[in-house]
Amino acid sequence: MQQLHTSADAAALSARISTLIDADRPAVARHLLASVRRLVPPSPNIAELAARLAVSEANLPQALHELDEGIARFPDHAGLRKRRADIRLQSDDAAGALADAAEAVILDRSDPAAKAMLGVVLLEHGRVDDALTCLAEAVAAAPADPGYRRALAAAQEAGGDPDAALVTLDAGISAAPSCAELRNAAMLICVRQGDFAGACCVAEAARRAGTADACTFGLLGHALSSLGRHTDAGDAYAEALKLGPDDAYVRHLVAAAGILPSAPRAPAEYVRAVFDGYAERFEPHLISLGYRVPGLIRATLMHHPAIVAGNRLGPALDLGCGTGFVALTLSDLAVSPIVGVDASPRMLQIAAAKQLYTELQKADLLDFLSNDERCWRVIIAADVLPYFGALHEVLAAVHRRLEPGGWFVFSVEELLPDHAGTVTGGGTWALQRQGRYAHGMPYIVATVRHAGFAVRTLEPQTLRFEAGAPVRGILAVVERPHEC
Repeated sequence: MQQLHTSADAAALSARISTLIDADRPAVARHLLASVRRLVPPSPNIAELAARLAVSEANLPQALHELDEGIARFPDHAGLRKRRADIRLQSDDAAGALADAAEAVILDRSDPAAKAMLGVVLLEHGRVDDALTCLAEAVAAAPADPGYRRALAAAQEAGGDPDAALVTLDAGISAAPSCAELRNAAMLICVRQGDFAGACCVAEAARRAGTADACTFGLLGHALSSLGRHTDAGDAYAEALKLGPDDAYVRHLVAAAGILPSAPRAPAEYVRAVFDGYAERFEPHLISLGYRVPGLIRATLMHHPAIVAGNRLGPALDLGCGTGFVALTLSDLAVSPIVGVDASPRMLQIAAAKQLYTELQKADLLDFLSNDERCWRVIIAADVLPYFGALHEVLAAVHRRLEPGGWFVFSVEELLPDHAGTVTGGGTWALQRQGRYAHGMPYIVATVRHAGFAVRTLEPQTLRFEAGAPVRGILAVVERPHEC
């Protein structure tokens, strides 16, 4: 009887712990978890609760520790493997996540959640066909689950079939009309394909269904702005701000619409989200715009004294390397080794396939420059600084990481007078409607000198063409002087 009573108490406390975690009350949950652990021996349920609690406290290492111990005791428990796969994915351990997700499917082949998890991890590894198989099986087993639908649509889009992705999402919306995430995913696909009118239609349907959220209105604002309907876009952004005042992505879009004062840089979350969604069509799109920056950088580096003398130029750091466009352009020059840094995992996957970099790092560039203590002979930032307004911090960080005599080669979009002859931002920098910053030439000159650089060249250039018109910019080459 005592054992039954103890087990009942433990079950009740475990249920209470789960409720407290969901209610964001981790301190009380931790106290109760300690009580449960005194009452009963270790179990998969307790290990999973402990991991959930650690995740709620943003302590991923502790969550992994709890799951490691749980799996050591219960190696055949599929749920623990799924949980650890998810946390490993959050910890950027894609290989570990793949191993756990595959093991979870082996342990329980009838579990659609395990198949969905494996599909998501396979997609992270770029194994699109395998991901499609797993996710299609998960959707077939649980067709009403919105998360499985979204994951399958993401795989279909990554596989080059956005129409199939929209069909998958439409079926999910029909089954779960109150799910805002499915409608937002459909809007994202429309935006990525340039179907801004289609995105507006999805948003209007969401509004009629009463499911539109901050993300819906933010995407609607982007679509309307792309259609040239800037007044309507401003209204949509304002609505997005009401619904999600603390959302970094929304705030940046609203700032771009001129409704908020400009922040000094685009949020890292915004940049990562934009380029993750843009990765597969990044290079073809830029080529279609007559993108000139990599070629301009190549022409510049051909005049570097090391290259002119027939020597190797390196080590080189490619900030915001994206899909490796710049490294590809430099591949016939003696520029090596090259290390690439980017915040977007999908862009890095495409860059890795080119096999041009000795190393690729997923990081925000300021974090990388602060934490990595290596110094470089040349640092390149092609179309990266347009996601920063104020440049003092990034220029100071680059200066610290350049060898004496090292070059920093970068591009910015030039801040020009509007149709009335007014230059916004006092001629320094200003956020444009597309979500990128433009910079004035006098500001660039003053800021690079303040950071301790000597100016080698600052040249007005056409960076690309949009709607048939040239996008004016500045290509800068600055040097860290040798110490006196």
